[in-house]
Amino acid sequence: MPERAGYKLSDFDYALPPELIAQAPAAARTASRLMHVAGAAIKDRKFADLPDLLAPGDLLVFNDTRVIRSRLRGRRETGGRVELLLERIVAPHEAWVQLSASHPPRPGGRLILPGDATATVRERDGRFFLLRFAIDGSLEAYFERWGEVPLPPYIDRAPTPEDSERYQTVYARHPGAVAAPTAGLHFDSTLLLRLSARGIDLAYLTLHVGAGTFQPVETEDLSQHRLHRERFSIPPQTVAAVARTRAAGRSVVAIGTTTLRALESAAIGGELRPGEAETALFVTPGYRFRVVDRLLTNFHLPRSTLLMLVSAFAGFDCIRAAYAHAVRERYRFFSYGDAMLLERDSSAAA
Repeated sequence: MPERAGYKLSDFDYALPPELIAQAPAAARTASRLMHVAGAAIKDRKFADLPDLLAPGDLLVFNDTRVIRSRLRGRRETGGRVELLLERIVAPHEAWVQLSASHPPRPGGRLILPGDATATVRERDGRFFLLRFAIDGSLEAYFERWGEVPLPPYIDRAPTPEDSERYQTVYARHPGAVAAPTAGLHFDSTLLLRLSARGIDLAYLTLHVGAGTFQPVETEDLSQHRLHRERFSIPPQTVAAVARTRAAGRSVVAIGTTTLRALESAAIGGELRPGEAETALFVTPGYRFRVVDRLLTNFHLPRSTLLMLVSAFAGFDCIRAAYAHAVRERYRFFSYGDAMLLERDSSAAA
């Protein structure tokens, strides 16, 4: 387990005016703002400036997971309403879900769901419930037919048809995520072409973001927090691209914290390896990064594991200063908000 460096949960709190939480995407994907943070230097840019902040031979690694319509509304047999948020599918008709209800069902309890479907609770693990679904066809097809776009809990409105497009990256390929890898939402096809024309390499991996990404940290002692597990896959061509980039002395840029966690998890043995695996990597200050040199990311919630991750990457004091600057300058926060390009703190390298 990475060293926690003496930090506690309250060290990662900050005051955020509610009106700075973005409730809708920018008019265009690349119309967001971009804060470039390199140690104590903070510069306000436009996201469309990103190619100018990179050099030919740099490598951008993207998470090409595709968000599925993973929120369902139903009721208990006794009549109480329930809301399900898919965590991950573990068998043809079984899945772990987060479940909201005034009285959560016990193992053996049945739920009535849309499309004349039912689900039976098999077991419970804290906030998560393992359900066995009685449906026709696959779970993926069922959720796509009856589910809703899983907007995060801090977006205080119902999903719209626009969200079906905008809460999805333009390069999404592999269905399985229940939350978007939001750093990628800023890219459109034109920007990707501009990056390639500048000689910047693009590579992809897949990490299926789970509902546990919104799970709060509930203990001051960070060593007691258990991070949810997520599935990822890194193809051999991405590993080869990373090796070429490092050999040329150029930068590996992770597009989002999910990409960073997959890359760093696959390199825990010391060498980046291709293949499929699961990760519960919990990155806090004191962690030593083996693969990623720069990180593009959105702004993260107070007291969250992702705020801890970026503090480990760029430096605790650096991130505190950057977030204070973002609040003063009225940046837009969270999934539909603005972005940051972070340089890795020199002391955080393995």
